[in-house]
Amino acid sequence: MTMKHPFLTAMALIAALAASTAHAQDNGVAAKAKKAVSAAKDALSDVERAIKGPMTNQEAANGPIPGDVSRYARELACQQAIPTPGYYSSLNGAEISDAQRSGMFPCASFTGSWDGPNSVYAFRSEDDYPGISYINNRKPGELYIVGGEYPTPDDKRMVGPYIAKADATTGRQIWRTYLENPNVSGRWIGNANLNILPNGNIAFAWSHFIALVDGDTGQILKVTTLPSGEAPVEDVNFKHLTIAPDGTLILKDQTRPVGCTLQGTMAIIACTREGMKSPNSVLVAVDPETLEVVDSLPLPGPAPSPHIVAPYKNRIAVYVPFEDHAARYFWDPATKKLLADESWVAHPQVEGQTALTAPAVVGDWIAVQTNGLFTDKKASSVVVIHQDDASRMQSIFPFGELKPHEFSFAPPKNGTDPDNHMIYSADMGMKKVAGIKIDPATGKLTTAFVVDDITNTFQPVFGPADKRILMLTNIKLPLEIEPIPLAVEKSNYTEQLTWRDAATGKLLAQSDFFEPLTINSLTPPGFGGRVYFPTAMGKGFYVLQAMPKTQEKQQ
Repeated sequence: MTMKHPFLTAMALIAALAASTAHAQDNGVAAKAKKAVSAAKDALSDVERAIKGPMTNQEAANGPIPGDVSRYARELACQQAIPTPGYYSSLNGAEISDAQRSGMFPCASFTGSWDGPNSVYAFRSEDDYPGISYINNRKPGELYIVGGEYPTPDDKRMVGPYIAKADATTGRQIWRTYLENPNVSGRWIGNANLNILPNGNIAFAWSHFIALVDGDTGQILKVTTLPSGEAPVEDVNFKHLTIAPDGTLILKDQTRPVGCTLQGTMAIIACTREGMKSPNSVLVAVDPETLEVVDSLPLPGPAPSPHIVAPYKNRIAVYVPFEDHAARYFWDPATKKLLADESWVAHPQVEGQTALTAPAVVGDWIAVQTNGLFTDKKASSVVVIHQDDASRMQSIFPFGELKPHEFSFAPPKNGTDPDNHMIYSADMGMKKVAGIKIDPATGKLTTAFVVDDITNTFQPVFGPADKRILMLTNIKLPLEIEPIPLAVEKSNYTEQLTWRDAATGKLLAQSDFFEPLTINSLTPPGFGGRVYFPTAMGKGFYVLQAMPKTQEKQQ
């Protein structure tokens, strides 16, 4: 009988050699036979690997990923040397790094190689966190998670929001505190961010409530109702919570279009496309200890994107993006008042463009991204506005003009690296990401690089100023020609994480493709060179780490 399959043939050869070894009387013959068996087994392993293909990131890790534990103390000390007024001093104590939502994490590590090939390792959290969106850390080993506010095709009637504390390596849950069940209350629940206060407790807002949660136990310490202004209370979501340098909590609500009954933040996009209109938003100042509403200010329009808080000439400025303009407000700790700055109002959009995303501070300039909502009329642009004079603006269209049947959709705010005068822009609809150089004196914008990459999330940068890593997710559509609006609605794609040189866009490492990253989420750093990848589709989150590829793995 002849065996034609190489794998079966190799197995038969090993069996025959092993039998010969067992019956060999001569020690020299037996030793040679044993070597032959060993060589045949190695060959069989090579054949098996060739048939199966390379190991997945999860198979390669084969268990929890602690990262480089020797870096923990150094990373924490680095972060604690950076002033973070109002926030717990950790790698990621705020929703997106700081009150400016800069997306810059200078103390986070890249453990891969800048010059040679890299491998990526992955581990999936032991416990599940349905509807997961944001992940923050406090001390090494501590992870805080927000979930239950993102409906998926598998779980359209999500329960939440909730906050959970988990082990930062295994993802094992330590506690979970639910704050709402919209199936019972009937309220609209959208994305809710997570911010850790200097004392380690959590300030958390959702719907028209704000709560203080004990960071050690998950106990709800206080709850206060927030004013909703002219919007029906069932259509507000105080997702946007940012902390001023004096510790005051500055909040702003998103408003769901009136008549819309969908859940989740994407309800704003879906119902706006149907022609429904959102009510105006409200700006609110809250005491961080008592949760007393100190002041509130009705805004002149809906503001679906987050505000930022930044110092400006010894004052505390609050920059707010609207659907059709950007404006500045001031928080005065002495008078406890929110004030509109009538002298600073900018109109960055051109005809055909849609809502502005959250602003970003780059030196003397405020950067904004256009087309936070879908449009097929005009490509997205990045616009910078001088803080001293809102009429001084510079703009750039980093991806050129729209092609026929192409959409522009750029929901994430610009990533920034003020140290290197860089701004990053991602347009999911145009399927590209750009690095943009800004002249700090004139504001002139020039394109440093453009890469083909489909992402709907932020563009954080990790590491010191002279070696910055740009973190981008990258989406693989089931069909290359599938329209982006349909892909967003169905979430039927897969997504990977990539590590790039932040100065050039050069690809340094890339993970396997996983379930989609939760829309409007972030890939935050963990201690020891790790990165967290939350996915509402499937189970929990991934822990990822890039490492130099060994010689054995390169062969």
